[in-house]
Formats: sequence, structure tokens, C-alpha cells
Amino acid sequence: MLTSDKKVVQLVIDQCYLHGVRHVVISPGSRNAPFSISFDEHPDIKTFVIHDERSAAFFAMGIAEQLQEPVAICCTSGSAALNYFPAIAEAYYRSIPLIVITADRPAEWINQGDGQTIMQQNVFGEHVRYQVNLDDVHFSAEQKWLYQRETALAFDHALSKWKGPIHFNVGLSEPLYQSLVKEEFFGRKIESVPTSIDWNDYFKNFISQAIDNKKVMVLCGQLPKSVELLAALSEFAKRENVVVLAENTANLSNDAFNHCIDRSLDSLNSNNEKDFKPELLITIGGAIVSKKIKSFLRKSAIQQHWKIGYDFPGMDTYQALTHLMQSDPTSFLTKLNELKSAPSFTAYNNLWKSLDVKNQTLSNSFDNKSEKLTDIIVFKTILEKIPPCILHMSNSSVVRYCQLFDPKKEIEYRANRGTSGIDGSTSTAMGAAYSDPTQLHVLISGDISFLYDSNALWNSYQAKNLKIIIVNNQGGGIFRIIPGARESKQLDVYFEAKHKQNAAKISEAFGWNYQSIELNTNLSEDLTAFFASSKNNDKPELIEIFTDANQNAVDLSLFTTYLTK
Repeated sequence: MLTSDKKVVQLVIDQCYLHGVRHVVISPGSRNAPFSISFDEHPDIKTFVIHDERSAAFFAMGIAEQLQEPVAICCTSGSAALNYFPAIAEAYYRSIPLIVITADRPAEWINQGDGQTIMQQNVFGEHVRYQVNLDDVHFSAEQKWLYQRETALAFDHALSKWKGPIHFNVGLSEPLYQSLVKEEFFGRKIESVPTSIDWNDYFKNFISQAIDNKKVMVLCGQLPKSVELLAALSEFAKRENVVVLAENTANLSNDAFNHCIDRSLDSLNSNNEKDFKPELLITIGGAIVSKKIKSFLRKSAIQQHWKIGYDFPGMDTYQALTHLMQSDPTSFLTKLNELKSAPSFTAYNNLWKSLDVKNQTLSNSFDNKSEKLTDIIVFKTILEKIPPCILHMSNSSVVRYCQLFDPKKEIEYRANRGTSGIDGSTSTAMGAAYSDPTQLHVLISGDISFLYDSNALWNSYQAKNLKIIIVNNQGGGIFRIIPGARESKQLDVYFEAKHKQNAAKISEAFGWNYQSIELNTNLSEDLTAFFASSKNNDKPELIEIFTDANQNAVDLSLFTTYLTK
């Protein structure tokens, strides 16, 4: 097959292929032309071309998350690479294997006034799991060995139990567009061999003493769907002294679990709060959305906190970390279930579940007959009407409102909760949907998030199986919810950044069908019709729902108060 005549480029691409990269998102440029030529000519690698590097990187991350495999991104030199940074940081904190390839000027021209040249070496700092700097000037046998070794070690970090992004910065000299027939394969692997926990008698005894007759809370953060993990956790939750708190992003739906954490915590008071505090905290998964549970646990004087998993082993979110259990959560819980449990004298599970059932009933009965639309009613209605799908939630108020209602078992919940930024939610959903055309994908976005990432619609990969819902409250509505911000005289201009924009013209420009809802009387019927419309339409579909910015915080407060009655 044809490839670039630059052996360093061939080596990087061979290493990508050997380590499972089958998709690469390329942003056009001159300095990365050798990579563009070589990736395009490779018969087993699918390429995407997206101009905006920030959107391209989030698009690639969406593919990686959907397919559960490494995806490469490749750009030219200079500021192009810096536009990758938001997605790289998100991938780092989400443990997603994003393979970042940045073309660079030759090292001797850095800081010498040459065009499109910045200091790219190690530019992403601690936000990548491994970084390698390469060039095409000298490619001796020893240089080949060095580059093979370093790129192999980088991939070992990207694909290990603790996954994450890696960075190859490649200095390339002109000419850039020469090609030849490939004659040599440069791939090489170096793999770490993980160890497992020794479940000897001493460890089993320690586990039993820590769990039996103790108030045990399992807190589940962001995770992909796993039937095996759900089964193991459901079995463990049968113990009367065990409560499972699982946000919708954990994708662990079970009627025995408590899913709406803030909804429960809002019902506690100084008289009963101590009864709900755990003695042993077990955490699995990634980021937790709820600020309230973090505050609650930090004040709970927890005796032990076991962190299960491989990612970020030193992360002490609740200021009580005692044990790092470097094990797959499914394996750990399966082993845990094999241990005989002593009869429990605490009804900790029932305490939490009774509160959850009461609040669930109240939540379902909450209604607002006003013609004005407010966020709480919009989200309640959306989540009632939404069909089975993969649901992407943008950050800020969207992901928080979705936490107030019980998850549906037939929905998989996604959100960029690594850095919790608003900058790439639409691009991530686009990448996931395009790589998975057999399923319906739905994105719920705030207006600011959508406008900020509107370049996500500026590419050739419009997924007709993606439906977008924009909840437009004319600015950063979350700042009317946050204490302090809502009382500030700078609220309108500096925090909410109020605007009068809508998505109609953007939708028209990029070829999306657009409709809007402004009255409560039409909401339920219009959403039903929106979800029922065929994905085989000529154009992808977007609906924008306008809510009353001033009334939103009032109705949310009414909802919270309603749950405490």
C-alpha cells in the first residue's frame, strides 16, 4: 500500500494499527500531510475530516466512548494543537484512550520566527498518560528502537487498566507530500501484566469485619453499562446493612438502589441526618455529579473508605480514603458476594429506600399548570416521554436536572463529567451517534452549551439517528440556582451572560430540521411527536424549548420544598 516516505510517520501509524486504532479524525493542514496521506491509504483505518480541532477531538472522544476502543486525532502544527486541549483534559479524567498526534516544525525552528510554530513538546503536560517527542531527521537503527520502545510504552499506558490519552508530537521537515509503497512494518508491543488481589484468609477476615453489622454505602459514579456489574452489585445490595447510591451516569439501574441522591438529601434534617451516615463507604466508577453527597460524606466521620478500581488511585474525594482496592469492580463484588455474611442488626438499606420511595411518589405527582414553561417541568416531561436511547446530557444545569428524576433501565446515560465543561457536549454526541447508526441517540443541551459548540454541526458526518433538544433559558440559568451568584448585581451580565439568540438560523445553515416550543400547553404532545418521527428523515432534527428564566429558580425551589412535606 502507499504511505508517506517518512519512516517516523509509518512507525506511528503501524503502532496505531497494532494497538487497535481503527478510526482517526484528521483536521486539515499542511504539516500533518504525511499523516493524512498515510492514514487515508491504510485499508483498515477509517478516516474522518473535521476542520475545527476542538470539535474534532470531542467527536473522536465520542467514537472512543461508544466503541470502547482507542481513537486517534491528528492535526497540523501551531495553535491547532492547543484546540485539542479541552477534549484531552476530558479524556484524561474520564480514562478514555484518545491517541493525540500533532505534527510539528523541526526542533531547530522552534522560537525562530517560523510560521505556525509554537512550543509543542509536552504541551499537554500532566493531562496525558504518556507523551513522546519524535522527528524525521535521523532514523538510524537505534532511533528506530527508541521510537518503537517509547510509542509501545505510550500505548501500554493508554490501554492499561487505567486508560487515558497519550500524545505523539512529531517534528516533520519538508517536503511533506512524498509517498512510496510501504515495505516495512514498524509495530512493536510492550504490555504490563496486572496483578490481582490475593483473597487469602486474612483478607477475607478483614473484609468481613469491616462489613458485617456496619452501615455500608456503595456510591457509584460514571460508568458504561455493564450487565455483569449490575448483577454483582444487585446481589450485594440484598444485605440489609447495605445501601447503593447510583447516579444515572453510573448506568446501574435497579429498583433496590437509590438513584436521586439530591432528592433524598434534601429531605434530611439535623434530627435524622446522623442515621443516614455510613460507617464504611465503597466507591466505584468515575465522577459524581451531586455536590450535596460530597458535602454530606465529608462531614460523616466515615470509619473506612474503599476505592475500587484502577483509575486515579490516590483520589480522596471524601477526605476519608483508607484502602485502595486495585481490582475490577465486577470481580471485587463477585468475590465479596461469595463471602458468608453475618446476620444484620441494622436496617440501613430500608432507611434510605423508604425515603427514596416517598420522594419518588412526590416527585411523580409534582405539576405546574401555568402556561409558562420552566426548566423543572420541561425536564420532567422530557424524561417521561423519552424512548429507549443513548441519552447525552450537556453540563451545567442539564445534567443536574436529570439527576432529580429516576433513571429508565432502557436508557444509557452519558455526560462529559471528567472536567464538567460545556465546550464539547454536542461534538461528543455527534461522534458517538455517527459511529453507532443502529441506535437512537438524544442530546439534551442548554442554550449556552449548544451555541458554544455549534461547530459540531459543521462537518460531513450528520447523524440522522441523533435528536437534539435545547432547553433555552436565555443564558447560564444555573447561576440563578447557586447561592451567592443569584444575589449578585452582576448576575445578568457577567454570570448568566444573558442573550437573545436561538438555534433557528444555525439549524438552517447546517441543514437540520428545526422546531420550537414556548408554551406548556404544547409540550407533551410536541415531544411525543418529536420522538416518534422517523430517523430516516432527509435531515436530522432539533427542537428548542424556551423556558422562563425568572421563574425557573422559583419552580425548582417549589419542587424541592414539595419533597419535604
